[in-house]
Amino acid sequence: MDLQTYLEDVRARQGAARPADTPSGVIYPLGELTLPGYVAQWAARRPDRAAIVCGATRLTYAHLHQQARAVAAGMQQAGVQRGDRVGIHLPNRPEFIVAALAALRLGAVFVPVNPMFRPQELAHELTDSGAKFLITLDVLTPIVDAVRSDVPDLHTVAVVGDPIEGALAWEDLTATDPGDLPDMGDLDSLAALNYTGGTTGLPKGCEHTQRDMIYTGATALGASGEIETDDFVALCYLPIFWIAGEDLGFLMPIMAGGTSVLMSRWDAGAALDLIEAERVTMMVGTVENYLELIQREDMTARDLSSLRDPAAVSFIRKLDPQIRHLWREAAGSTLREAAYGMTETNTMDATAYGMAEHDRDLNEEPVFCGVPVPGTDIVIRDWATGELVPLGQDGEIHVKSPSVMSGYWRNPQATAEQLRDGWLRTGDSGRLDENGCLHYLGRRKELIKVKGMSVYPAEIEMVLARMDGVASCAVVPSPDPAKGEIPVAFVTANPGATIAADRLQAQAAEQLAPYKVPRVVILESFPMTATGKIRKVELQERAAESGA
Repeated sequence: MDLQTYLEDVRARQGAARPADTPSGVIYPLGELTLPGYVAQWAARRPDRAAIVCGATRLTYAHLHQQARAVAAGMQQAGVQRGDRVGIHLPNRPEFIVAALAALRLGAVFVPVNPMFRPQELAHELTDSGAKFLITLDVLTPIVDAVRSDVPDLHTVAVVGDPIEGALAWEDLTATDPGDLPDMGDLDSLAALNYTGGTTGLPKGCEHTQRDMIYTGATALGASGEIETDDFVALCYLPIFWIAGEDLGFLMPIMAGGTSVLMSRWDAGAALDLIEAERVTMMVGTVENYLELIQREDMTARDLSSLRDPAAVSFIRKLDPQIRHLWREAAGSTLREAAYGMTETNTMDATAYGMAEHDRDLNEEPVFCGVPVPGTDIVIRDWATGELVPLGQDGEIHVKSPSVMSGYWRNPQATAEQLRDGWLRTGDSGRLDENGCLHYLGRRKELIKVKGMSVYPAEIEMVLARMDGVASCAVVPSPDPAKGEIPVAFVTANPGATIAADRLQAQAAEQLAPYKVPRVVILESFPMTATGKIRKVELQERAAESGA
């Protein structure tokens, strides 16, 4: 089948499967404007609407527009020009969004930088991006000072918080008179470098434009049933330097003219207070976060009626029908999986929103990701030949959308390997079912070959996650002299539960083909990345050691 025929067939199936309350096309709330353009429009239309809430700070759209213009003028006076990279080395704070908007207004490139980086990691990202201007927090200046001499292009550091000798003060930037400083950004120039957060190799900068960002914001709102609402309020504790946090805490609220409620870290009690006080409509958290909320004694006394779209990310504990039922009983809303996406696509490529009836999304083969957002195409190709594969057959997920990166920054070889004729080779295994819905099977590099037979970790993880006493699990390959590789499952227990490796292995043998049955290792906790993902590379090392 040729590509066009394949796409026409799949799009028709996806159109029929798409939830009725989500649009079939891309709807931009105020048209195709830059992000500073959106803020300016909302400042004129809703000047007193809260744009950002964080602790005691409340910035209205009028204040946000004024501050972003002032900081842009201050950056310009400090030498920032069009195309210069501006590092934003901050946790979840209003200044992050203000600084990003200021950089975009100048036509500069904003570079979100993980504030949890150690010196070597920070030096790599600042050097690789060629950052000339850096905005950081006063408590983070020691680590910045430790690497500054190793970052050749960095000429100015601005500090939020207590003034630091030799650095610009944030208060001075916000006090700059912007005059008639215009919006010098545009939709199609390089606007952001979002670095991949992989657990292997050095992070790569994904080149994104403002057109990428507004497409992501618009389709994420549409695919969440929020495109035509006027009361959108997002609670975001996901790190805003991370692409999912950027989408939830920055792009979606700005596009909707809504409110971004930022938390610097997860706190269940504070989250409940904010949901009630700010009338939060959408949040994204880990499954563990929702379980913590459910288990609170004051949960049932809270008014969570505004929360119409709670979404979960199953990094460690997997969302299942039982957890969904417990949440619905406690909060009255339906908990769903968030989305399939990646930094290279600016995230949110497919979502299972609206597909929770009878727990369809949770009971189908792992992992059910729903339909692509409007304007995005997903196909499955054979790993070896690159040929399109029939529906229901496994292969590599390829994505094409208006938000696919332009390339990897200063890395033409990696770009050529991943981008082909506008299609991104994701490196993920998956399949499309008869409705055109995406099923994610895992990373290609995580695929386990047992005597030449393919074993997907996600399948084993789902089986184990449903067993009594199991809190979470992660499956990795381990070398085996007789079979080439075998699956090894690392498992943690629920609080107060007792689990045994041999019992879990025996139960798995009742539900899986013999070659898929894993060796089970019990852990107290998992090694984690800064963005809350399991370090599977470290688990592979442990698996090899346990086998030896």
